[in-house]
Amino acid sequence: MTGILDQLGIDPFYIFIILFIMQVALIVLLVVLYDIYKRLEKRYSVFMKGKNGKDLEKSIYRKFSELDEIAGLVKENEGHVKKLSKQMKSHYQKSGIVKYDAFHEMGGNLSFVLTMLDGENSGWIFNAMHSREGCYTYIKEVVRGETHIELSEEEQECLEKTICQEANEIKKKKSSKRMRG
Repeated sequence: MTGILDQLGIDPFYIFIILFIMQVALIVLLVVLYDIYKRLEKRYSVFMKGKNGKDLEKSIYRKFSELDEIAGLVKENEGHVKKLSKQMKSHYQKSGIVKYDAFHEMGGNLSFVLTMLDGENSGWIFNAMHSREGCYTYIKEVVRGETHIELSEEEQECLEKTICQEANEIKKKKSSKRMRG
């Protein structure tokens, strides 16, 4: 064998070094694989603790039936949420109030306009005008953000304030996040 290596011009010492390095690498690889095997074996024994194949199969089927029950409950809850969402549109969700001095005689802004709207901006505007002689109240119907009766300046302001309430709340949240961030 030395004759072949001499003809090729290879020193046997280098082959010995290469084989030694390969052997060390294989031993390290063997140790790593043994460690991985032991961890998997430990996990397997924990998983199978106290169970044979039949018990494990029953356990898996039980989990699948629980998942089917959960899926049924999710579908049922989706139906309830849709129903509630539909009902919420007809309930009053937005309100606004504007105080003012109706006759510029008493001060204190004792008169007010109150607006109540549902999710589709339908509802009513209640105007209570306070004077020395008494209190006058008016109510006007709002359908999809509009009225068929002319509105006073305060009523119009209150209606716009109420309709834009959601947009203003979103802007406030964004600006407070920017201030914190």
